[in-house]
Formats: sequence, structure tokens, C-alpha cells
Amino acid sequence: MEYSQQSRQFAQQGYAVFPGALAGEALALLRAECDAFVAREDARMDAAGVDTIDISHRGKRYFANECQRVVPALRSVLFGRAMADVCRATLGSTAYFFFDQYVVKGPEGGLPFAWHQDSGYVVGNGGPPEHAPYLTCWCPLDDSNEENGTVRLIPGSHRGGIVPHDRQAGTNDLVGAPASSEGIVVEAKAGDVVAFSSLTLHATGANRSTRPRRVYLAQYTPEAMLNPGTKQLRRNAILLLQDGQQMTFG
Repeated sequence: MEYSQQSRQFAQQGYAVFPGALAGEALALLRAECDAFVAREDARMDAAGVDTIDISHRGKRYFANECQRVVPALRSVLFGRAMADVCRATLGSTAYFFFDQYVVKGPEGGLPFAWHQDSGYVVGNGGPPEHAPYLTCWCPLDDSNEENGTVRLIPGSHRGGIVPHDRQAGTNDLVGAPASSEGIVVEAKAGDVVAFSSLTLHATGANRSTRPRRVYLAQYTPEAMLNPGTKQLRRNAILLLQDGQQMTFG
């Protein structure tokens, strides 16, 4: 699909919305697998006798990582035509699958997520201080709005490079901008893709609704990312696009 308008906006503002890109079977699959990953995180907390692991907090906010390794069926989304089109419009002619994650906020008080850059998390968690900016595809599985804690972005913030991030006590969030920072609220429908640069400052609000707010996150890099020192592969580097052509199919 041709996304010339989104390409221009992504280059200028560091984000773009792709309406309905994952509507239909892809959305149904992502929804069907979500609850099991929330249960997996609860089981991990049970086993450790805690209510918090890293940035996941029982009943309030869950981050379930590397889901496609557990459920290979998710690769039909990650390596489908829709995501290839989004990558082509944003990253360009080369794209590697990097990381996937379910992000779920519990109802009636699901925790907010502080202002940060995704690249700030790479650096803050021991990744390479210098790496090529990459792509985050924020894919709501429910209609996302200000009430249930949709994403907020600071347009143009991707131009400033990686900013310092500090670890926040209590939530364990890495914080790259003050809580009072102004941004824009991006309301998105289930099946949309909100794509933004790993350098774009963003945050999400609390979920004040009576239902969980579910999101699937897929990230792609323009080159393989290696850990500093060891030079071992960080996360994943599965080639999706080369010279603009799709190389891997779900």
C-alpha cells in the first residue's frame, strides 16, 4: 500500500498513523493471544513472590516480551504485508524485526508510563549507546483514547538524539522528560498502527476506564543491533525488507 503522506509526516514529526493496517484477521489473532501473556506475567510474579517485575506491576500494567518466540503464529503479523508496508514508509528500504511485546493496562487505575524514548531504554538497559534510530509500531487492540491511557507524543523530538534517562523509584520507569511535558494525544482505533521513531519522546496515561487497555508492540531496526563489548546480537535481527523488497513472510 502507498503511504506517501505517512512517510512525509514520519520524517518531519517522528510519527505517523496507519489507519486499519491490522484490522481483520491480524487484530483477531493478536487479541486471542493477549490474555495468556498477561497470565504468564502473573505466574512469574507468583513464582518470585512479588507483585512487580521490572516495569510490570500486577493488575496495573504488564509488559510481556518476546511473544513471537512463544507463539510462532504471531509471525504472520510481524512478517505480513501490512507491517512490511509500514516499515517501507518509515524506515526505508531495509528493515529487520527486532522485538515484540504485549503492553496491557489494567482497568480503573492502570498505571501511566513516563515520558521516554525507546532508544533511552536500550541504553538504560545496557544496550549500545550509539545505535541507528529504529521503529516502534504501537498497535492498539482496543480503541485507545485519553480515558484509557492512549499514547502521547512530542512531535519533532526525534531530531535531538538520545536524551539522558533516569530510573524512577517505585515504577522502575526510565524517565527522559518532565511529567509536565506537553505533547499531543493520539487517539487510535483497534487495528490502527501508530508508528514512531525510537527517538520520539512519548508517554501513556493511566487507564481510568472499566476495561483493560491492550496494545501489541512490534519494533524494527534498519540494521542488526549488537550489544557493546561482546558484539553479540541484541534481541532479534530477522530481515524483513532488503532493497525495498519483502524477504521474510509470516
